[in-house]
Amino acid sequence: MKTRTAVSCAVALLACVVGPASAAGKTCESLTSLSLPTTQITSAQSVAAGGFTLPQSNPARGGGPGARFDDLPAFCRVAATIAPSDDSDIKIEVWMPAAGWNGKFEAVGNGGWSGAISYGPLATALRRGYATASTDTGHSGARASFALGHPEKLIDFAYRAVHEMTVQAKAIATAFYGEAPKLSYWNGCSSGGKQGLKEAQRFPADYDGIIAGAPANYWTHLMAGGVWTGQATLKDPASHVPPDKYALIHKAVLDACDASDGVKDGVLEDPARCRFDPNALKCSGDEGPSCLTAPQVEAVKKIYAGPSNPRIATRIFPGLEPGSELGWAAMAGGPQPFPITADHFRFIVFKDANWDFRTLDFDRDVTLADRVDDGLLNAIDPDLKPFFGRGGKLLLYHGWSDQLIAPQNTINYFTSVEAASGGAEKVKDSARLFMAPGMAHCGGGDGPNTFDALSALEQWVEHKNPPDRIIASHSTDGKVDRTRPLCTYPQVARYTGSGSTDEASNFVCTAQ
Repeated sequence: MKTRTAVSCAVALLACVVGPASAAGKTCESLTSLSLPTTQITSAQSVAAGGFTLPQSNPARGGGPGARFDDLPAFCRVAATIAPSDDSDIKIEVWMPAAGWNGKFEAVGNGGWSGAISYGPLATALRRGYATASTDTGHSGARASFALGHPEKLIDFAYRAVHEMTVQAKAIATAFYGEAPKLSYWNGCSSGGKQGLKEAQRFPADYDGIIAGAPANYWTHLMAGGVWTGQATLKDPASHVPPDKYALIHKAVLDACDASDGVKDGVLEDPARCRFDPNALKCSGDEGPSCLTAPQVEAVKKIYAGPSNPRIATRIFPGLEPGSELGWAAMAGGPQPFPITADHFRFIVFKDANWDFRTLDFDRDVTLADRVDDGLLNAIDPDLKPFFGRGGKLLLYHGWSDQLIAPQNTINYFTSVEAASGGAEKVKDSARLFMAPGMAHCGGGDGPNTFDALSALEQWVEHKNPPDRIIASHSTDGKVDRTRPLCTYPQVARYTGSGSTDEASNFVCTAQ
């Protein structure tokens, strides 16, 4: 497909807004006449306070778990389609407060193969007074089949949709308010974390601050890791670990390692220091509910180890950490590997809808996947000096009990950024990483898993107050029952020895 060159709005957003009334602001409905490069505004409507309802036309476009919209303030809702190539069909939505705009822009990320507008995060940003935007990345649905025979759509998914949304959403906000947003933030987790890193690497002027949670940035190797777990537990029926044994393994991990951080609380402060041996659960006789067979033990070891190249014995991607066991069903429960991971090889690498995960060669095929990608989906470039050089701030976070993306991957990327920038001391004013003990993928889990990363980023960008720690909470039935500080990596939270271990004030951040 031939790609049309889009006119850049990065230097002067107002130059991209056609119409003499733009400098004074436009009414919401009049935005349908706004002319933007490669962009067609399909609707612009004022939404009354509490009046938004989720669209029913596309079931994939949900609001996310627990999302609610009846408390939203009045806002201008703009939908647009962007076509930077002849095969592009990028849908975006831009939501702008009718009153009380904070003067800033926040874009929100996606998950998995990202074929949906993220309505829940849009609502959260709107409540905070932001003009906000989301994209479906150029396709609909949660599978990678959209990319088969459509290389331009894969480019849209990889990075172009997010960048184009960013440029055009800022122009739309500028037209509506009569002034450009004074600051721009990105907020995403998982694929959304990868999207944020891709922005920092490829379009360093798009955002002033980026929140990248549990980033799926080493995409090709992450996908290999998912298939590795599938092969370890599903290729041979004897190796399958029944989900009803996950709790058994989890308890054994806690028995072995929970107290090592000074507090026995059902959460591992640093699972990387846990030396749990799955052999401790090996059955001495017949298989039973309180033990693992020898093949099951080996499967568990492979989940913890992560994939490696069988020819040269190098690690391809980190394994899941001790403490993540209760969430293994997605990757290891079967009968097929996690669809997001298998789809990459099925539709992107081999372009064969009937590809069998059992055939993946972790030497030849991972090398092939890297070559096919050639930097398109991967977001592993550690050189963020252009982003940092203009004052950009990067806040990374990852749950130690993540069941989908190995936490060590984010640590690896963060340390690579430090090395590329001249060391930890030179990076600490521009990038910080927070590891969340007991937190699962992007939230949930036994540990404190709810925290306000955006406020921390705002303080950093707007008031030059970098976060040394972020207070996280855990709730049961809607009631907070534990708080704990998340510390800047590599520091960890240590109990002071007095007071409740469920209160963050009784912990300090310290080197290990």
